[in-house]
Amino acid sequence: MKRREFIIKSSVATAAVTTSALAFGNVFDFKHANSTLNIGIIGTGDRGTGMMSNINKIENFNVIGCCDILPFRLENGLKAANGKAKGYNDYRKLLDNKNIDAILVSTPFHLHSQVAIDAVDAGKHVYCEKTMAKGFDGIHNLTNKVNQSKTIFQTGHQYHSSRLYTHVVDLIKDGKIGKIVAFECQWNRHGNWRRSVPSPELEKQINWRMYREFSGGLIAELCSHQIDFANWVLGEKPNQVMGTGGVDYYKDGRETYDNIHLIYNYPSGVKAKFTCLTSNAKDGYQIKVQGDKGTIILEYTKAWFYPEGGNKKELGIVDGVSGATSKFNKDLGYPIELEHTEPSEQALIDFKDSILNNKKPISDVITGANTAICIQMGLDAMYENKIVSSPEFY
Repeated sequence: MKRREFIIKSSVATAAVTTSALAFGNVFDFKHANSTLNIGIIGTGDRGTGMMSNINKIENFNVIGCCDILPFRLENGLKAANGKAKGYNDYRKLLDNKNIDAILVSTPFHLHSQVAIDAVDAGKHVYCEKTMAKGFDGIHNLTNKVNQSKTIFQTGHQYHSSRLYTHVVDLIKDGKIGKIVAFECQWNRHGNWRRSVPSPELEKQINWRMYREFSGGLIAELCSHQIDFANWVLGEKPNQVMGTGGVDYYKDGRETYDNIHLIYNYPSGVKAKFTCLTSNAKDGYQIKVQGDKGTIILEYTKAWFYPEGGNKKELGIVDGVSGATSKFNKDLGYPIELEHTEPSEQALIDFKDSILNNKKPISDVITGANTAICIQMGLDAMYENKIVSSPEFY
């Protein structure tokens, strides 16, 4: 979609959504603010059931509804809910359940926008898994709907909730690594996304990540977390992206790439590189933020600071708990130590807290929309083999 078309379609979508919002209305009367929050899970695949195990750990947070169109997925979801949830094969019937206060949207990517819009219209608070929405129309329709409602809406970029990541962002903004010059990010795995299919007609329902109609591929499923982090740290949105990739290893009929390589350019001049492989897992997940005074390296739940230059004796700056001297690792630097809860669990705790206290989540519809726009830019750059300039951000 060209920039002019994008703006015109966005305006039309806004008008349509405004009419819809007036017709449905949004009145949120949270009945369980002092006791229990009841949630329904729409999409009980690997992520939906995984998040359910985290919800089960949180006091006064109950899964009472599960929905999936695949019977074996729904059965797995009901088991993960410990027999305390009602099953649905139509998410709209789940949304009709007045005892459900909030919804976790963990469907395939192409369904995020419509399911979340319907949840808002039904008067539910929403936790929408990343990437928030597919395509510019999907992004804008959902963002406009949420902005015209009273709903609490959280996007599932869980590292926004990580107390370690928040601490690292504070260190960077306080000048620990000096002037930021670059990001180098990777999420490499050695494994095939493909799942076994019990019958051929279920191929695209089970292996939806392989097909462009339903999926954003590696950039939407993996790199989006790291792109969201770069936006967060810089307080900027990229103005340009170039990228490449291909189906070069898994010759199995898939349409989404099995390796991707992207470079985003930010207004400040910072370049951010993102690589994702499926045929080599060396160093796995890593974010490297490079500055003129040092580098911070982040993994899922660990971080290190590596000072620039010959002086490697800065010791007190890295331990966020006790201030103890940290041991220097020549490859990684000094560990940044901070007690913190696993990010996905912490994100759900924060979502519950936002509902109970009627406060905006740190990873909200705007941060989610801006990252989703970055994802669509990257997809356009790779699939159309061109440098893509940014459309309108929020």
